[in-house]
Amino acid sequence: MHQLVDIRNLTKFFGATDLFTQISLSINAEDRIGLVGANGSGKSTFLKMLAGESRPDSGTIFWPRPIRIVFLPQEDRLDPALTIQETLINSLSPAEQEDTARMRLLYRVMGEAGFDTPNQPVKHLSGGWRKRLTIARALAADPELLLLDEPTNHLDIDGILWLETVLKNARFPFVMVTHDRTFLNGATTRTIELGRYYPDGYLSIPGPYAKFSEKKNAFLTQQQQQESVLANQYRRAADWLSRSPKARTTKARYRIDDALRLASDLKAVTSRNRMVQSAEMAFQKTARRTKKLLEVRNIAKAFGGQTLFSDLSFILTPGTRLGLMGPNGSGKTTLMRALAGETPPDKGRVIPAENLSIVYFDQRREQIDPDENPNLTLDRALWPEGDTVIYQGRSIHIVTWAKKFLFTPDQLRQPVTRLSGGEKARLLLARLMLKPADLLLLDEPTNDLDIPSLEVLESSLMEFPGAVILVTHDRAMLDRVTDGIIGLDSSGASRLYADYRQWLSDRRPAHHRKKTKTTPSGTKPSTPRTAGKLSYKYQRELDGMEAAIESAEAEVSRWEKAVGDPETASDAGRLTDACNHLNAALAEVDRLYARWETLEAMQAADA
Repeated sequence: MHQLVDIRNLTKFFGATDLFTQISLSINAEDRIGLVGANGSGKSTFLKMLAGESRPDSGTIFWPRPIRIVFLPQEDRLDPALTIQETLINSLSPAEQEDTARMRLLYRVMGEAGFDTPNQPVKHLSGGWRKRLTIARALAADPELLLLDEPTNHLDIDGILWLETVLKNARFPFVMVTHDRTFLNGATTRTIELGRYYPDGYLSIPGPYAKFSEKKNAFLTQQQQQESVLANQYRRAADWLSRSPKARTTKARYRIDDALRLASDLKAVTSRNRMVQSAEMAFQKTARRTKKLLEVRNIAKAFGGQTLFSDLSFILTPGTRLGLMGPNGSGKTTLMRALAGETPPDKGRVIPAENLSIVYFDQRREQIDPDENPNLTLDRALWPEGDTVIYQGRSIHIVTWAKKFLFTPDQLRQPVTRLSGGEKARLLLARLMLKPADLLLLDEPTNDLDIPSLEVLESSLMEFPGAVILVTHDRAMLDRVTDGIIGLDSSGASRLYADYRQWLSDRRPAHHRKKTKTTPSGTKPSTPRTAGKLSYKYQRELDGMEAAIESAEAEVSRWEKAVGDPETASDAGRLTDACNHLNAALAEVDRLYARWETLEAMQAADA
């Protein structure tokens, strides 16, 4: 392996807190590393040290040879006065701008990133496109090591898939901080987790994140068992040590040394195990027993002359969990606000059950906007009415409630403005979980949450007996939590899908369908003979292929209508059955098209 960097005994403190201590590892030219860890474990700081933007308190970072390091921080550093093309060109030195190969790379990256108007000013770009431009600028720099800190933030699903493909095919090594588990699985070949619950301060496992997760769980389970074994061994050794001095003098000195070593080992293992923490989350339910919670009837909404959605209808019942997907600007947040009763639709009706209790997680987190109250402290943000919260009918002291969401007592008097993004997300979830709900509307609740918190949130949503509408780009969460997807396409159309994969498949250009021919009603489609000669059996199959495809596509249409029927959507069993039939019908259409192409290839070969 070709070593890029050797890291020895790296230590960094943040105030009185040690982010990590004595970290020693190496990064090789073949590595595609996903760097994970709980909020506050020092991931961003670690990247900044590799980039030379921060210095360790002790330890060394040794580079055997100079390499071109490109760092992509969480916040973009773009000049709004420049155009897209100027931004990319200005990232190169004058000598690089004269290099034909480098300029070809720059224009290729710009095209692959989707920028077809290079003279557009940066100030007119949305957050998602600004992030794309920042990534494109990093790629155009032709890195020998790319460092990425939360690169999927602000990207829509198309941007995430684009970046995942870029990194999967990258010819350079990279170290990337992200909490997107599906993204990690698709793009990385090694996972490193920073955590003080590991003996070395980190755990490194080759392979995709799924393998890391399995190995991590096994390691932590083994470490818990090790604590139990050491405790039993030390108990026996302590019993021996407690005997009279006269009895001890008859024993070998090594027994005393062994007992002291056991005490030290037990203390270290116990300390590490106590550091394995995760938030405790559980949404409260109301006592409602009605079957229909909310009905959406033919609603439409336009903004700035663009139709976001139209003729959208569905029914929410207890146990319904739907994901809401679409490109940035397709109307996801507008639809959520319409369901919450904050924005009326232009047409149609949103009909909630009487006294329906809705809990709404706003992705902009306006409920804890520090501009409204810059002196707001964590304890008052958690609960403004005293030192005791009411949860599931029980009184809980605010210190105990804060600990459930991984806040320490020392943080309670801290201003909210000083909280990290992950801490603000946990704060808002802590507030919302104090409200009994029938319907949860969660708009990007995963932003800034670390992986352990994401997994706890997933479990709480799956256990919630009411209905859930979830906006997120976290494909792992969509897979685990939702039983259907409402897809918006930015042109006003919307459909219900079985899962996000079906939605993605439906959005891809179906180039093979161009072969379908329109025939007059009642006329049997036919395939004209060519000079190639197939056997009778294969020719007969080819002749009937268009009719078979027509029949299969009619079956797809039938089940698409069934899935889109509000009555089907209100019955979880019927919806699952209809989605399964739709998936099978789509698979049959794909199989027939593939077979058609095979037969035509056989015929051409015989020509």
